[in-house]
Amino acid sequence: MVPLQSFTASRLAIVAGKGGVGKTTVTAALARAAADRGLRVLVIDVDGRPGVVDLLGVPSSGTPDRTLGYEERLLVGGLGPDGTGRIRGRSLQAPAALVEYLDTHGMRRISKRLVSTGVVDVVSTAAPGIDDLLVLGKIKAIERSGDHDFIVVDGPAAGHAITFLMAPAGLRDAIGTGPVNTQAAEVLEMLQDPARCQVILVTIPEETPVNETIETAFALEDRVGVQLAPLVINAFDRAGLDVPDPASADLDGEPHAATLAAAAQFRRGRAADQSDQVARLSTSLPLPQVHLPTVFAAGLAPEDILTLAKALDDGGAVA
Repeated sequence: MVPLQSFTASRLAIVAGKGGVGKTTVTAALARAAADRGLRVLVIDVDGRPGVVDLLGVPSSGTPDRTLGYEERLLVGGLGPDGTGRIRGRSLQAPAALVEYLDTHGMRRISKRLVSTGVVDVVSTAAPGIDDLLVLGKIKAIERSGDHDFIVVDGPAAGHAITFLMAPAGLRDAIGTGPVNTQAAEVLEMLQDPARCQVILVTIPEETPVNETIETAFALEDRVGVQLAPLVINAFDRAGLDVPDPASADLDGEPHAATLAAAAQFRRGRAADQSDQVARLSTSLPLPQVHLPTVFAAGLAPEDILTLAKALDDGGAVA
């Protein structure tokens, strides 16, 4: 069992993984689990994706915008044993981060003009990684503020996660002096401090996502030096191993015996394949694992997030 404190030991957790493995779902569940322990949690989205607001069950009344904006807002409050736990949320993209940086450095008159004319895109092309550094620099400022006990970032997909987190080191080495060098060095210091930051890799127990998780883990440790949290294996149907073998089951008289037998055989086979992938991941990456159960639903509801949050709080117990 992996305690929830393994994830909240650092003030900042960046959730990453291949597209489609449930990063946003895990982000929402982790935020809810931490807030239910009484922590002040901030969820940060860096890709402008919708979903986390609805997953957390934020009432639609008074909050017609179902996506996060640049300005921080309360999503859920009054959680935890004494009601001090809460979840706030915001979205961070490079243009808005640049505007705020220029505004706070006495350049308000030119900030909006720079963004409206597409200067951020031009600079990003000329200096790869500068847009990622703008976002990470803002995250660093939020982490330093002390306004939140735990910050969880719904990060980019695994491929972009590597370049996203490598940007500070690349810019620090490429630009010898000046504010960009200073910002890059400070962000890198945060990323490499286990008390301040760790990366949570999310995967599902299938061959391609597991392969990408292994590659991403080695790249992040070797090239960024970031601390890796326990792996989160999402949608693991371990209970499928307990489904009776239809060959030994007495289905005589069942009106849909053939259909039931085929379904049982399929689920048993899929669970066995998933177990093999989990074992392969254990061999390749010596990290603790947290297993989240498969939620058999067409779409996730806030109640499902509560179930997954409870699983995280229980150390990844699979129902």
